[in-house]
Amino acid sequence: MTHTPDPQLFERPINTLVVGCGGNGSAIAAGLPYLHQALLAFGHPGGLNVTLIDPDTVSETNCIRQPFCRTEIGLSKAVVLAHRTNMFWGLNWQGMQAKIEQMKIGAQVDILIGCVDTRKARRALNRLALRSRVLYWLDLGNNAANGQFVLGQPKNAANREKKDRLPTVGELYPEIICTKGKDDNQPSCSAAEALTRQEPFINQNLAYQALAMLTRLLRRGSLKFQGGFCNLASGQLLALPISTPSPDTSTEPVHGQSGKVRKQCLQQYRGFTSQSLCNQLTGTCRCLRVFLKPSVTRKCL
Repeated sequence: MTHTPDPQLFERPINTLVVGCGGNGSAIAAGLPYLHQALLAFGHPGGLNVTLIDPDTVSETNCIRQPFCRTEIGLSKAVVLAHRTNMFWGLNWQGMQAKIEQMKIGAQVDILIGCVDTRKARRALNRLALRSRVLYWLDLGNNAANGQFVLGQPKNAANREKKDRLPTVGELYPEIICTKGKDDNQPSCSAAEALTRQEPFINQNLAYQALAMLTRLLRRGSLKFQGGFCNLASGQLLALPISTPSPDTSTEPVHGQSGKVRKQCLQQYRGFTSQSLCNQLTGTCRCLRVFLKPSVTRKCL
């Protein structure tokens, strides 16, 4: 299956909202100017118009794993990144120290990029996407050495009637926005703990894979996948095939279950340790379980 982009993305500057300016968000912010420049070079009418938001300020620990320095401690992460980007690239992007709940419902957002790490924050993103006219929601999430990026089209007023709408991360994997379970939102208390919780290059890996997918969508005009999974420990990268929402619900993906798919899942999904995500990907194919640890967590950050 092939997905073609919404025509509105080529009619005016693309309003892009990046929520979260930590590890993944700062890596996304560093890569977006390259996409902006490429779009302008190929004749796009305005490229990207980007807004960064994050309620947090720079901490001492952030200076270990994220692109902040000690002289920026105490300043807004979003404002620092926006100012730095504008100074270097000559842009006029915006940075706001704010929570997603403070965003105005109905704000003009074409692409929503979520770089948050709790279920509560993803629920807020999901509400914003459903109550506005967001065309695409790109979600990134990870733990210490593996993670995923998923592109979807929220079932809102702008996308509801589209026949080939891409299901969002919340539809494919409802557990990441469910109210059950305790969010792991405790900050790292030391540099050593920060590096233990997340390896140094997992964020850059996810961010640039996600941006490469966006570039293919906007530059080539089509996609044959809607995300991917990476595992730095095993060195594997796995594309997420395009799914279609079930006709009677917006929360259940439909995947083909041919013998070829079963064989591929045995060969390719080995090494990915999120049982819940893998079960969603392979549907009724249970052969994958032999590669999963008994104590695998069902939580997806």
